Amino acid sequence: MNIQPIDITILHLNIPTPTGNSPIYPVMLRDEDGITLVDTGMIGQFAELQSALEDAGAKLHELKRIIITHQDIDHIGNLGALVEAVPDVEIWAHADEIPYLQGKLPLIKFTPERRAMLAPPTLELAEQLLSELPTLPIARILEDGDMLPLQGGIQVIHTPGHTPGHICLYFREKQFLLAADELRVVDDELVGPAPPATPDMPEALRSLKRLIGLNIDTVLCYHGGEYTQAASERVAELAELGE
Repeated sequence: MNIQPIDITILHLNIPTPTGNSPIYPVMLRDEDGITLVDTGMIGQFAELQSALEDAGAKLHELKRIIITHQDIDHIGNLGALVEAVPDVEIWAHADEIPYLQGKLPLIKFTPERRAMLAPPTLELAEQLLSELPTLPIARILEDGDMLPLQGGIQVIHTPGHTPGHICLYFREKQFLLAADELRVVDDELVGPAPPATPDMPEALRSLKRLIGLNIDTVLCYHGGEYTQAASERVAELAELGE
């Protein structure tokens, strides 16, 4: 699934679940100074992620930076493995996620109950990742409104609620919104964040208002993929419903 593959490539990974595979969509950006990866997939998916990058025409050594939209384990799952493979890679994340990513605070949703659901090999990888997080340097701390010098300008939009430092990324030139987990596509319809996975649902719904007024042709959701049906209008409708 590609959008202008020279610039933006949507990667398709699968998380195995008891009911079948659950697709997720990290994003690869190609700019003049190298490759940027937005989110890293689930723990234990490093080989699958590397294969997806290679299928998109990228080599690991070309990876310049990793943008983390938020701390959830299916977004940071391969962070440690990527840093081990590419020691000079930069990590960019919102200021409010830094204490969690650096191990100063426990990941909000990686609870004992969640750990108990993981198979022993995956749990072992998770514990390894948690031990590595404090050693991973954050090269750039992102703030709401930052304009990143990628793809002609990417606006950082802080959308807390799903996690404290959750961000969306808006590609102005392409009218493309990378919504991470602030939005989902369910049965071909764009909907808001998943209540069971969103500790502060009222705040997450308020965050939808930050997306009103953007000219959006395409929304990409980490869970559900692309949405292109009058996207700006649907985002505004969801924001109004969340009032």
